[in-house]
Amino acid sequence: QVQLVESGGGLVQAGGSLRLSCAASGRTFSSYAMGWFRQAPGKEREFVAAISWSGGSTYYGDSVKGRFTISRDNAKSTVYLQMNSPKPEDTAVYYCAAARGPTSPSIVETPGEYDYWGQGTQVTVSS
Repeated sequence: QVQLVESGGGLVQAGGSLRLSCAASGRTFSSYAMGWFRQAPGKEREFVAAISWSGGSTYYGDSVKGRFTISRDNAKSTVYLQMNSPKPEDTAVYYCAAARGPTSPSIVETPGEYDYWGQGTQVTVSS
């Protein structure tokens, strides 16, 4: 069992920066690939970024490539999402998720491939 708790959300101006954190419980964090998804009102859950268990591979959704960076610290059981130059269309509830299994672009972009989810943190980007 893995419990995930996101933090760091809030209001940020377009062009600013924000860092989200996701702290995981349990001693097997390092065996999970981790992902960030987001969901805006009335829209489907959207893949944002993912990182392999070792941190050696990272994946990004097209809408955030070059602006957001995912990283992890296995010693702290924490995954991060650094959001640079956010835009109003990045406004959403951001969720982190853990997946136990192989990683590939098609797998990490699919919400159903993840085993555990956090409760989400709201990010609002003002123009």
